[in-house]
Amino acid sequence: MLTVEKIGGTSMSQFEDVLKNIIGEPDSQRFSFGRVFVVSAYAGVTNKLLEDKKTKAPGIYRHFVNGEDCEEALNVLLQDLLKVNERFVNIGLDYEAAKEFLGSRIQQTKSYLHSMHEIIASGYVDRENIFSAARELLASLGEAHSAFNSVNILQNRGIPARLVDLTGLRDSSQLTIDERIAKAFRGVDPFKEIVIVTGYTKGKEGIMRQFERGYSEITFSRIATHLHAEEAIIHKEFHLSSADPKIVGVEKAIPVGRTNYDVADQLADIGMEAIHPNASKPLEMAGINLRLKNTFEPDHPGTLISKDYIGPVAKIEIIAGSDKVVVVEIHDSLMVGEAGYDKQIMEMFMNYSVSYIMKATNANSISLVIWEHDLNEALMAELKGAYQTVTILPAAIVCVIGSNIAVPNILARATSSLAKNHINVNCVSQSLRQVNMQFVIDRDKYTSAIYHLNEDLCVG
Repeated sequence: MLTVEKIGGTSMSQFEDVLKNIIGEPDSQRFSFGRVFVVSAYAGVTNKLLEDKKTKAPGIYRHFVNGEDCEEALNVLLQDLLKVNERFVNIGLDYEAAKEFLGSRIQQTKSYLHSMHEIIASGYVDRENIFSAARELLASLGEAHSAFNSVNILQNRGIPARLVDLTGLRDSSQLTIDERIAKAFRGVDPFKEIVIVTGYTKGKEGIMRQFERGYSEITFSRIATHLHAEEAIIHKEFHLSSADPKIVGVEKAIPVGRTNYDVADQLADIGMEAIHPNASKPLEMAGINLRLKNTFEPDHPGTLISKDYIGPVAKIEIIAGSDKVVVVEIHDSLMVGEAGYDKQIMEMFMNYSVSYIMKATNANSISLVIWEHDLNEALMAELKGAYQTVTILPAAIVCVIGSNIAVPNILARATSSLAKNHINVNCVSQSLRQVNMQFVIDRDKYTSAIYHLNEDLCVG
């Protein structure tokens, strides 16, 4: 059996647990060949290189965009990464070899960024293209670091291991992502050695440009489909559970167990990614099942996501949502009976690259739920100039999701749970397919809604 497995950044930072719980020692039952591991950068490293994923605090990339010298920032990063390396010496990392590799990569990165600054200064090129190239270059550094360390540790522990470096740092070949993967895997036999692959792949289409911070899952998915893996596995520091354990408590966050790719898409749409949607589609189309596992509970089977799975009994699988949304409501008395009235609204949203999460309508109003960070003053001004009344309301969205929830009592149970806990529903949406019921509520009721819906629909 061939599996392609992705290890997340938090798990990578606890590589001793990865050795024990995922890879295994050669004489243990957990160990086997026929496994390709796609590794993320260590936790927090990509935040330092680009920007903090949650807070948006600037990283080295912002220094570059601002025209500042990145050399000192890269020197600081080097020292930070060497401190990371120190933690792995006791499990087999050759510190000096790792230091030499890291120093060489960072020196080459400095050289490329300096050249890019000079090209920008010439005024002959599109600055945005250079910025994009710098972002790609910086992103690749984190995965190169963790992948090299992983192979070095395995080899020093007597485990046959091979590094497949897809970052293409010194390779000027103009290859697509798929072409680079195909080239890199020629002559690689996963049944004779443990294969460790960088989560970043250099491609002429730009993996960061297309997929931003989901790029390592794109690499993982493309490799799984290229190798025709029997199963794709993602190892994270938590289970895919009925609700966020930070809200409902670990004991009430029930591992999902089984679901389908449609449910995974619903989660991605509200920012609770089990897997990046552009990574799940190739797996789904190739008929490759995806398993999500908790690194720290290795004997738990995790959650299996497959194409055609429908739960044998009607039940809620996941309660999820976000309190980082706003409702944009357009009210106009001329709307009633007008065919295609919302076409102009959609064109405005498209012009500002704003995608909505949910849409609810009546005779004279259209309510759209968007991410708060997509709230654009110019877009709002354009909408207010075109329509009678435009209302913007900070809000939260909670979703009741499952592969088999198309039964009459589930919607009633969900609304009853919210009502009895004094949570008003401002908007509601459910499509004919009935895999996701969406409720827009007051923002300060978000955690209460998640807790009580999980309690009443999943635990009870």
